[in-house]
Amino acid sequence: MRKQNSTFKTAFISEAGSGLENNDYFAYVELDKYACYVIADGLNDLPDAKSARLATQTIILAFEEHPSIKKRTVLSLLEAANKALAKADSREKLKASVTVVVTDYAKIRYGYAGNTRLRFYRDGTVKEQTKDMSLGTQLIKEKELPEDALSRHEQRNNLYTYLGQGNGFRPFVSKKFNLVNGDILTLYSRGIWENLDNGELDDVFSEAKDDPQESLDNIEDLLLSKQPGNLENYTFVSIFVDKVFLDPNRKRRIKKRITITAVVLAIVLAASLVLWLLHWHRQKQMDEMERRYSNMIEYIQDDNFLRAKEECDEALKLAEKLKIKKEIQEISDYQKLIEAVNVADDTLSSGKYGDAQTAYVTAKERSRYADRVADEYIDKQLSHITDYLSVFDYIQLGDTLTAQGDYERAEEKYLQAKSLATRTYFEEGRKDAIEALEAMYASRDKAEEADTQEAKAKASHETGAAQLASDGDKAFAEGDYEGAKAFYAMALEKYQELGDTVHAELLQTKISSSDQKAEENKQKERQAEEFVLAGKREEAAGNKLEAKKQYLFAKNLYRELKLDDKVVEVDGLIEILETIIEQESQKAEQSETAETEDSSAFESLRETEQESNQESGGEIGPGV
Repeated sequence: MRKQNSTFKTAFISEAGSGLENNDYFAYVELDKYACYVIADGLNDLPDAKSARLATQTIILAFEEHPSIKKRTVLSLLEAANKALAKADSREKLKASVTVVVTDYAKIRYGYAGNTRLRFYRDGTVKEQTKDMSLGTQLIKEKELPEDALSRHEQRNNLYTYLGQGNGFRPFVSKKFNLVNGDILTLYSRGIWENLDNGELDDVFSEAKDDPQESLDNIEDLLLSKQPGNLENYTFVSIFVDKVFLDPNRKRRIKKRITITAVVLAIVLAASLVLWLLHWHRQKQMDEMERRYSNMIEYIQDDNFLRAKEECDEALKLAEKLKIKKEIQEISDYQKLIEAVNVADDTLSSGKYGDAQTAYVTAKERSRYADRVADEYIDKQLSHITDYLSVFDYIQLGDTLTAQGDYERAEEKYLQAKSLATRTYFEEGRKDAIEALEAMYASRDKAEEADTQEAKAKASHETGAAQLASDGDKAFAEGDYEGAKAFYAMALEKYQELGDTVHAELLQTKISSSDQKAEENKQKERQAEEFVLAGKREEAAGNKLEAKKQYLFAKNLYRELKLDDKVVEVDGLIEILETIIEQESQKAEQSETAETEDSSAFESLRETEQESNQESGGEIGPGV
């Protein structure tokens, strides 16, 4: 009923101009509810390309299948024509400019690609017009070309969008606007706008009456009167809207729409209210989460990690409710940091300083993922632990020095520990340092007392050792080398107990000398015994003088050894021997030869006795 209750008058002219064939094409279809008007300008050089006709037919057929004035419908019509030309079997690629107008007899919408033009008049004034999709138009926009020079510019047909383009095809589709009685819609191709300017066209339609053909005749007369040298194919279409369709159900439809709109609006308002309440609640939760998050940061900055954990846990719960992944991850990183710091703090409070140091290093690794917010606190705690461990190191070093008896240096280390503990407010370390000092002082007092007693004992031992050494010297001087050795051995033992190596070495020398002298005496005693035995053998052999000589040797050695009983024994042997010799001498006096021999023997005996006396007189006593 729309077409029957509206009046659209359509007229057109389409001529080849100076060309052999007309490559322009116009077609339209007016259905009961919708109408479609298409003008196309073929852009091929071959006269039989028929690109404009193919484009127009494709659009009309597609419109008849799905009539509508929706924007996507117009866009689909243009894209269908673009594909048809791009895929057409032809000696050259088909190309065309096109303008499409669709209407429901009350509203209108248009779309175009290329440089066919549309001009829409209302009350003699231009209401809508198209702009060519050419380089020339771009130059006008960039103000490099005056608008009235476009129709003669060499770039007027250099198009960036046209039918047959294939990929990159970007047509223009207008919005929908209402028609009123008396509106005039015009469509035209290059042969018109290259020879007639817009002012001339506007003059014709500002004076137009009810007959569109009359306006066409005026346009054609004006065009031909200019007698252009090379007139392109030209097509001009006039559509006069004498009567716009008025929908009889419009009021009812409006009322229905109002009702539907009210219901929809109510639903929308209700939904909006619900959404607003949900948004408000969510926003409230987000504000609460941000508040908790901010409190957590402040508590961390205040070194209050227990309260920071409470705020962090609540913020994490809210982030999980809100399902905000970024905040969940960020708050989780802070939570891990806080937990690591609290574990380290607990370990430090329990006095496990080495474990606490490791725990704080772990916490600092966690701090990397939480904007380094706890680094200052962790570094401070690590510095405290270093001081605490230094206090214990000083105390331990002091204990070692105390055990070694170096009380002066031990006191220095304990005092350093006490001073460091005091500066760092380490009460436990300060207490331990004071206790260690007191224990050291007690040990020092005991050691000093023990040293005094030891000194006295040492002095006593030294006096006894010196006396024994003196007794040994006396015995040595008297030739009692065995006795001297015994005294020296006792003195040596005492000096060794005292650690007096100097006297000990001297006594070792004296003992060696005593051993040597004792051995010499034993050898002399054995030699003396041998002299006695030799004398007895000589006496038995009748060599009385030789026997006496041996006895004298033995006597001298026994006298040297201070063996008085042996001296007496040898003297007895000598006296008996001398008696015998004297008796024999008396008998020998009778003989001169015997006397001479006895006299010689006597002289020899005296010499031997003198030699023995000299040897005995040359003995040197022991030197210690």
